[in-house]
Amino acid sequence: MHGIITKERKIKMKIGMIVAVMDEINAMLSEMGEPIETITADGFDIRRYSVSGNDLYVAKSGAGEIYASAATQLLISKYGVRLIVNFGICGGLTPKMSLCRTCVVEKVIHYDYDVSAIDGTEMGRYSDLPDVYIAADQKLIELAVSVMPELERVICASADKFVADPDKKTELHNRFGASICEMESAGILLTANRCGVPALLIKAVSDSVSGGAEEFAKMACESARVCVRTMMAVIERI
Repeated sequence: MHGIITKERKIKMKIGMIVAVMDEINAMLSEMGEPIETITADGFDIRRYSVSGNDLYVAKSGAGEIYASAATQLLISKYGVRLIVNFGICGGLTPKMSLCRTCVVEKVIHYDYDVSAIDGTEMGRYSDLPDVYIAADQKLIELAVSVMPELERVICASADKFVADPDKKTELHNRFGASICEMESAGILLTANRCGVPALLIKAVSDSVSGGAEEFAKMACESARVCVRTMMAVIERI
């Protein structure tokens, strides 16, 4: 149209956020309000927000590694996000990881990935990785800690299992040095790393080392609220 100059909003970055369960979605909605738009794409509900000039695409993945990996790939391939973030609730594996304690994941061990019977490779190790740990993006970790110095740097034990048994929690800590456990981080981080997209994972404890499903049910909502506030404080600085 002649004589009309349009000025489009300049988007600094497209960011993808993976959210697994309804407690986490509800915490996000409580903190951020209604999205600009809600889209259903390839079986996933996607909510779009604007945060500090960035377009934030939030995918509700569902629980588990496969759903989390699929949602991560969707955000990268279909929406062109250049950063993946994940906030969520987790189980504590040490007494230090008390209820609602927030942490940033430095490395993930996918502890139920096991091909040792074939070639003797240690449990959790993928053949294309140097050891059993899947590394998160160090620059993003440093940014998160600079924004929220109280964040605990942790190793996360991730698998398609809800761990309620205190003995099993202690075993995961002793074997892998992990401080928390949950069910999505390996799928998210493996997919993001393979695509060359940096990822940041921030977690809050919903069940302590001595707690289980009952404690999780009581604390999941509050832990999710604590976690989303932490994540949004970091995103606003990106």
